[in-house]
Order: sequence, then C-alpha cells, then structure tokens
Amino acid sequence: MTFTLPNLPYAHDALAPYMSKETLEFHHDKHHQAYVTNLNNAIKGTEYEGKSLEEIVKSSFGKNAAVFNNAGQNYNHLHFWHWMKPHGGGSKLPGRLEKKINEDLGGFEKFKTDFAAAGVGQFGSGWCWLQVKNGKLEISKTANGENPLVHGATPILGCDVWEHSYYIDYRNRRPDYLKAFVDQLVNWDYVDELFGKV
Repeated sequence: MTFTLPNLPYAHDALAPYMSKETLEFHHDKHHQAYVTNLNNAIKGTEYEGKSLEEIVKSSFGKNAAVFNNAGQNYNHLHFWHWMKPHGGGSKLPGRLEKKINEDLGGFEKFKTDFAAAGVGQFGSGWCWLQVKNGKLEISKTANGENPLVHGATPILGCDVWEHSYYIDYRNRRPDYLKAFVDQLVNWDYVDELFGKV
C-alpha cells in the first residue's frame, strides 16, 4: 500500500484569520507531504508494507523510529485537517458529546481550559488530545508524533502544537493559537462522528 497526501477538505484560505493560507500551504503541502513521502520510503521491503496506517502506528511504536514518526504524524494530520472547519468552534456541541464532556471532564468550559493547558504544557513539539480510554473521555498530551493509539486510547480530537502549526500566525503565542483552535476552528461534528465509532 502506498500512502498519498489527500487534498484539504477546504480551501487553503478558508480558516483565516485563525490559520492563514501561508500556514496551510507550508503545513499541509510541505510538512504533511514530507511525512507521507518519508513513510512510503521507510516501509519499502519491511514488515510494515501493506498494513493499514493505524496498524503501522501501533506495531512500529518503540521498534522502528523512522517508520513510527512518519506514520504517527501522517495519522495525526489526516485527522487534524478534519478536526477543523471554516466557522468552527462555538459552544453548541452535539448532544451525546456534550453530555459525556459534562460527565467526564466537568463541563465544556473546564474542558477548553484543560485542553489548552495540555497544549501549552507540552514541552517542545507534540500534540494535545481529547481521547476515549476505557469508556471515559480524557485529556492528554504526547511528544512529537506520538498519539493516544499507542497508549490504549482512541483520539477523537487533537491539536498540533509543533511550531510549524502556528508560528507564522502566532509567533511564540501558543496559548492564543490554542484558544483560537478551540473557539473558532474545531469541527465538533467530526469529533462527535469519531466519538460514535469508539
């Protein structure tokens, strides 16, 4: 199986002013493309060739850094583009998701605060997550291309806190980027769709 870079589900300028056309041109067209290219090269002639992306992520963790790093980042970014949409965010969540956030995370406002804190608190490059583990919603963070799949959880929302995700638009203001992500960009219907599959 050869992996390819899918088109963005919206125009490059559709998330402005919260995420600029320039950021998406670099982040999607160059960074994500590099993960896809490097993954295809890394799995040639290995045990990972022919496996699904999720299988590669799980089976290469701790065993093959070149494969895992590029598979993890490919997986993360395939969802990342769909975790955002033009005119996203807001406070109106799908009912079952809102109920679960209230039950497990103390309400939507607390979730937003804690999710952003996880992203701000991730030293260096990585991700912050809303994940499902053992039937409960949790907030977590991981370094580099790691994700909840390798820790027995299912990610249903993730925010990329590598500098290439926000530096063009926000410079060193990671908290402002995370606030804009949650308040203005999150595609809650997609989050709810993933939640329904867990």
